Amino acid sequence: MAHTIAILGGTGALGSGLAIRWARAGHRIIIGSRTLEKAEEAVTALKAQSPETAAEAMDNADAAAAGDIVVLTVPYAHQLATLEGVKGSLTGKIVIDVTVPLQPPKVGTVQLPEGGSAAAAAQALLGEEVFVVSAFQNIAADLLQDPERVIECDVLVSGNKKDARQKVIELAAEAGMRGWHAGPIANSAAAEALTSILIQINRQGEISHAGIKIVGQEVH
Repeated sequence: MAHTIAILGGTGALGSGLAIRWARAGHRIIIGSRTLEKAEEAVTALKAQSPETAAEAMDNADAAAAGDIVVLTVPYAHQLATLEGVKGSLTGKIVIDVTVPLQPPKVGTVQLPEGGSAAAAAQALLGEEVFVVSAFQNIAADLLQDPERVIECDVLVSGNKKDARQKVIELAAEAGMRGWHAGPIANSAAAEALTSILIQINRQGEISHAGIKIVGQEVH
């Protein structure tokens, strides 16, 4: 089933990477930004990078209203303010929150917010009629931007509604990754914290683009 996916903050590397892969899978993509002008600039840059990627530009409010699935890829400092501005358009929708609460300059140190996680704070702000799902925090953005690149990294998918998690797992598969049910939104703290750990691993210089992979024996 094709969706209209609105990516708020789609001006960044992670948002544009997801846009490229989901457009290729047949979804309608809307790039949202604080202003229409910035969104149009982002779409122009996206077209230059990936000419075959079809995307529309809107400001965040219009993008959130138009999308049946909304993806939040803004920096942590703008997460809640962005959601507050579009809250009225999100009722009944899945909101995929990829926010990581990195706090410069110590981005390699885990610093979770008082509410437990950024995604949990988003769910608290939006209320239970919005289905916040946490995902994609541990994926290297530049890998996403190359649709031919095989991404050997799994996605932890947390959210209070299993059906919403399942939809995001399906979207992860369409973007070339395997997603796993990781439980309620409170568990998003694990994926958010892992990002700082992966940054530390990358800093050692032994590997790049560190990620996670779930291993085990398949149950039949």
